[in-house]
Amino acid sequence: MAGGGFAAAAEGGGVTVPVAVTCLMAASCGLIFGYDIGVSGGVTQMESFLRKFFPEVSSRMKSARHDAYCKYDDQLLTAFTSSLYIAAMLSSLVASRVTRTVGRQAVMLVGGVLFLVGSAINAGAVNIAMLILGRMLLGFGVGFTTQAAPLYLAETSPARWRGAFTTAYNIFLVLGSLAATVTNYFTNRIPGWGWRVSLGLAAVPAAIVVLGALLVPDTPSSLVLRGETDGARASLQRLRGPGADAEAEFKDIVRAVEEARRNDEGAYERLRGKGYRHYLVMVVAIPSFFDLTGVIVMAVFSPVLFRTVGFSSQKAILGSVILSLVNLASSLLSSFVMDRAGRRFLFLSGGAAMIICQLAMTWILAGHLGKHDSVTMPRGYALAVLVLMCLYTLSFGVSWGPLKWVVPSEIYPVEIRSAGQALTVSIALCLSFAQTQVFFSLICAMKYAIFLFYAGWVVVMTAFVAAFLPETKGVPLEAMRAVWARHWYWRRFVVGDAKLEAQVDCL
Repeated sequence: MAGGGFAAAAEGGGVTVPVAVTCLMAASCGLIFGYDIGVSGGVTQMESFLRKFFPEVSSRMKSARHDAYCKYDDQLLTAFTSSLYIAAMLSSLVASRVTRTVGRQAVMLVGGVLFLVGSAINAGAVNIAMLILGRMLLGFGVGFTTQAAPLYLAETSPARWRGAFTTAYNIFLVLGSLAATVTNYFTNRIPGWGWRVSLGLAAVPAAIVVLGALLVPDTPSSLVLRGETDGARASLQRLRGPGADAEAEFKDIVRAVEEARRNDEGAYERLRGKGYRHYLVMVVAIPSFFDLTGVIVMAVFSPVLFRTVGFSSQKAILGSVILSLVNLASSLLSSFVMDRAGRRFLFLSGGAAMIICQLAMTWILAGHLGKHDSVTMPRGYALAVLVLMCLYTLSFGVSWGPLKWVVPSEIYPVEIRSAGQALTVSIALCLSFAQTQVFFSLICAMKYAIFLFYAGWVVVMTAFVAAFLPETKGVPLEAMRAVWARHWYWRRFVVGDAKLEAQVDCL
């Protein structure tokens, strides 16, 4: 391979109207995941919701003598939130095989429909069993769309702007979360049934995803993988523009898919081979570190955390709205700087800032929450916690928030891309399930040290990125193997050949 296709893909990089429209529609899949993250934490602390389904927790909240850290410690209550993540994990593994058979677009459509049905069941729930059933259907929808949408964006966007386009998924996720928290702010004022409105309005982002999936075509890589070569060529030409010379890029895609087929002993089995050792490590490391930052529990349970430090129900939801706005601003900022500053710089600088914020929150909570028989803390320190959580959210939103979706979607070669993405998503969702299920128990047992626990993991993950994650900014997907071949450690696992050497010279 002479590298001409890679060079053309990297240098051409034109953003056409079809690329922009197609990517925006695919990125809208993030709306349903974001809406769920934003809505569940707010509903969990609504008094009308707790009185109907969890009266023990409602009574405990009114007890002035109860431990401030333990007011929400109820395993059935946390199961309402965590059941979504275990269902999403299972469906993402199934989605990997379905994606290779029917394509990214069909998987996104199925996910949107499942989320739509789940939202209807949750809105009409009359008992906990209906709540859990609806949550699991929501989880199946999240698992399908989360597996397919980032890959769709990575395979459709020009290499030069791939980071910005893939970040769009995270931006829509944040928009969904913001919409949910704003909805909670108003529905919290509706006595008795406001929570039904919050849960039922999940049908709106689900309908947007279904409509978007019906309108977008499949990706060129996915079409070639399924033997639809002519359709793939037409799709790529439409994306790159009628006057663009897309033939070199198309040949590179076909060549990559053919190589995958020649080694078709199974993507999951292949990941265990020496030549794929670096991919296997990243499959496990990136989602694990992402969840161990503590951001999932902070995002889901931020209203509960604000109630814990002394805010009223309405002000706790308002605090979550503020966090969502900060997250949106930081995600937009990240989309502008990611393809300029690079992935590693954002990972490292964001990690350092997150560590400082978590240590500061630990210090405030240790000194001022639950002291002198009080179940809250002085107003000034409660506001300081809000400010620190905003700074933490800003740091995360510029770095790990979008990069968790961008990096896994671009580093895997085509023969393991669906499997690698499925495992990445499944591990993240499995850890999210575990954390959301035990978070209230952890904060009850560890108290303020819970943030010290998460800060320690951020230190580890930042050091890991500094040592083992290569820079992938602007590298075409089909040339990504060469990035690992140049790395000081991973090059020992990369199987070298003439084609790979040509890619290294081209970068």
